[in-house]
Amino acid sequence: MSGCWRVLPAFPNGKLRRGFCCRADDQPVYTVRHNKKKVVVVGSGWAGLGAAHHLCKQDFDVTVLEGGYEFGSKFKSLSPDDFGIRGFWYPYRNIFNLVDEIGVKPFTSWTKSAQYSEEGLVVKYPIFQDVPQLPTPFGTLFNTQFVRLPLIDQLTSLPLMAAVIDFDNTDASWRKYDPITARELLKRFACSERLYRDVFDPLLQVGLFAPAEQCSAAATLGMLYYFVLANQKNFDLVWCRGTVKEQIFQPWIESLKTQGCRFLEGRKVTDVALNEETGCITEVVCGKESFKADALILAVGISTLQEIIQNSAALCTREEFLKIMKLNSTDLLTVKVELDRKVNLPNASNVSSGFEGCCAWTFFDLSMIYDEYKESSKTVIQADFYQANDLLPLKDEKIVEKTMSWLSKCIKDFENATVIDKEIGRFPKSLTHLFPGSYKYMMRGSTSFPNLYMAGDWITNRHGSWSQEKSYVTGLEAANRIIDYLEEGTFAKILPVQEDEPHIQSLRSLNRNLNDIIEQLPWSSYFLQ
Repeated sequence: MSGCWRVLPAFPNGKLRRGFCCRADDQPVYTVRHNKKKVVVVGSGWAGLGAAHHLCKQDFDVTVLEGGYEFGSKFKSLSPDDFGIRGFWYPYRNIFNLVDEIGVKPFTSWTKSAQYSEEGLVVKYPIFQDVPQLPTPFGTLFNTQFVRLPLIDQLTSLPLMAAVIDFDNTDASWRKYDPITARELLKRFACSERLYRDVFDPLLQVGLFAPAEQCSAAATLGMLYYFVLANQKNFDLVWCRGTVKEQIFQPWIESLKTQGCRFLEGRKVTDVALNEETGCITEVVCGKESFKADALILAVGISTLQEIIQNSAALCTREEFLKIMKLNSTDLLTVKVELDRKVNLPNASNVSSGFEGCCAWTFFDLSMIYDEYKESSKTVIQADFYQANDLLPLKDEKIVEKTMSWLSKCIKDFENATVIDKEIGRFPKSLTHLFPGSYKYMMRGSTSFPNLYMAGDWITNRHGSWSQEKSYVTGLEAANRIIDYLEEGTFAKILPVQEDEPHIQSLRSLNRNLNDIIEQLPWSSYFLQ
């Protein structure tokens, strides 16, 4: 394949764009550009790598700055993306396309999951692709096996669809529902106490990393619709057959390096240099080092960005960045134990809740998921505890004791197993907390600096995706904004989420028309919304 530069169609302002044109040939030959525009990407998760991936393909000079292994040398082989929401759901269309593009096969087949409480098994989730397809929400409701929940309680979930239809991921709907807690939302729509306690609250705690009374109703509706309600297949998921770092990120990074992308570890951003005349950022400062930049992407979590803002004389002058200081993150505790015998778990992935007032948690049979453990005569279990600020101070031995005690209440076979090895990970302020009222402090992908862009799972956008998929999509969106700003390259193609089912489209259209009529009434703005 040989390459040549050519003129691409002009931007709306009339300026010409340049791009790279390829044709098939026997040997790869590349034209070298000596005046490449420099892009600095801060962060090497799904968002940062997603942006770097597309910008490298457009022949930009890309440098990725990694702040170092904040989690400690013990977890050097891991990425933050190995924790939090760890599965890969059916609607992750862009991520599935990516792994095909980079030529890796990291995922298991579609798996079943279950939900437990102190009383034992509560819910069994099938592989929804394998059961009769029904219109939302009936497919999810009637194909899920509720072991302890009476039908009358299950049916109290249906009125919530009125809020789901009203919430269409627009700015207006976010501002309407964001000030309300998830608990208050479910109360307004007559959710039963038992359905709330046994099903909704645990799901929200593992999806939004906090109890329902501390979660934004807008975030709740967005997350539930994307993962559960838009289509019954959406709740199906696969798992990475090892750590995300090893199975996806390492081969991805090696691929980027062959395209000229630089990865610099241990560079924590302390400030940015600003051109006062243009208002643009010219350099990224990391202590005593600095890196020239024609454009910059900050693809980091909330707590990391807050640290950067506190240290930066330039960023702390802008209101949009000062608002970030009002946002919160939650703590995560991970417990990995190797047991002396095989414990037969019905499902590889499980949700559990209701133990000693602790927030909900998940546990996984890595012997069923990771390739390296599949031939072992022992069992390896990973448990992730969310909003774990009350567990972080405990000694490792106490944490393992609690974990085994709680596992035994879920599945009796754990009572006879002995822990022969353990690995505890403490990750303070590592997960996004979308609390009620947080939306007004969130950032968009563009900033008041013309050449500074944002990416990450907490960035506000209209795509509709969540978690890893949203991080990756916002990285592609940031890359597209840079292409637009620098007027070079072609835009990344971002696959949209699946369209609403026809009956949802019709109901949303009717709802919007009713809302438009109500807004015309003279007293519509008088009452608190």
